[in-house]
Amino acid sequence: MVERAPVTISGTYAVSAFGRGVDALLAGVLSGVPAFRPVRRFATTGRRVTVAATRPDVATLPQELADACDAACGAAGLDPAQRAGSALFLATHGGPATLPGPYVDDLPVVDTDDPWWADGEQADGGPAWPELPTLAGRLARRCGLGGPTRVYTTACVSASSAVADAAAMIRRGDTERVVVVAGYLVEPDQFALFDAGRALAADGAVRPFSAGRQGLLLGDGVAAVVLESTAALRARGGSPVATLVGWGRAGDAHHPCQPDPQGGGLARAVGAALHRAGLPAGAVGYVNANATGTGFSDASEAAALRLALGERAGQVPVSSTKALHGHALEASGLLELVVTVAALGHGKLPVNAGWLGPDPACPLDVVTAAPRPVTSRYALSLNAAFGGANTALLVGAP
Repeated sequence: MVERAPVTISGTYAVSAFGRGVDALLAGVLSGVPAFRPVRRFATTGRRVTVAATRPDVATLPQELADACDAACGAAGLDPAQRAGSALFLATHGGPATLPGPYVDDLPVVDTDDPWWADGEQADGGPAWPELPTLAGRLARRCGLGGPTRVYTTACVSASSAVADAAAMIRRGDTERVVVVAGYLVEPDQFALFDAGRALAADGAVRPFSAGRQGLLLGDGVAAVVLESTAALRARGGSPVATLVGWGRAGDAHHPCQPDPQGGGLARAVGAALHRAGLPAGAVGYVNANATGTGFSDASEAAALRLALGERAGQVPVSSTKALHGHALEASGLLELVVTVAALGHGKLPVNAGWLGPDPACPLDVVTAAPRPVTSRYALSLNAAFGGANTALLVGAP
């Protein structure tokens, strides 16, 4: 017998190129106007692509993570004692990618008097940064979180994997509350790798599921979510923002970089999420897709949705908000979960920007012209990563 008590989402926060806070993020994605602009944070001379969705006023990533964590805990109404009993799960990129700038010759400049970096290792006279477990511990201490910490660096399913693990622990009764925080700020190393690999859209637009799509674009994303048991929330008199009713993970075992063309792994992840929730495929009223605007990946995801949802696949509204806020790599799963929860609460579904026309390989009901009204209380947020990793988070309106 599957235990199906929902896990509550009691607080959310996000920073993106659209601004600070969930309201700014939601307003941006509902506007349908992408946030991609020329990169000013570091030099892009000689790159094929020179745009991304970045904010001009970001601090260091550790500081942004701390601020997001504090804001989500505040939104959830957690007092110091409740924070002290909360675990912290961190999803982010390792090494110098934790430093967003400023940059000199594409290297981050670090204020070594900042307490975040005081114990960092210095190699070859270069900048110092804390190892990720150290960063997680410092982040927990700064935000008053006294429970265990975990770090996730599993590429683009890092944050969604953290959410799934947190929910499983809460449902098993291992802990009452977990704060999941994730962040990526566009920096020169990953930008150069994606550009050299010709994964970035040369036309400066992300066009998920569309004919003529050319690739992805990167974007800043920092988000935090408070997950807790229904009993713990009720005991402290809190109110849920949403419920996490199901989650699933599955691997393709197909190729290091290319997804299974049949979408088998992602379909199994969706099936697992529905099974945990005890819901049929017909309950899903929206999918915030992983779709990055790349040819193979989007077609594979469309195939996965047909496998998982059956004849309903062509009738469920689908969009990928990456077309608006960009791909936040390790933070994508959490940023997109926050978008999905906010859209359900607001009653409007985000558009799929960059649309040029239908692709026969993606026969889906893509939201294109304008936001649509929410018609079901349940929505899926999907993510996939290199190595064939797939996650599905099924959320419900409170």
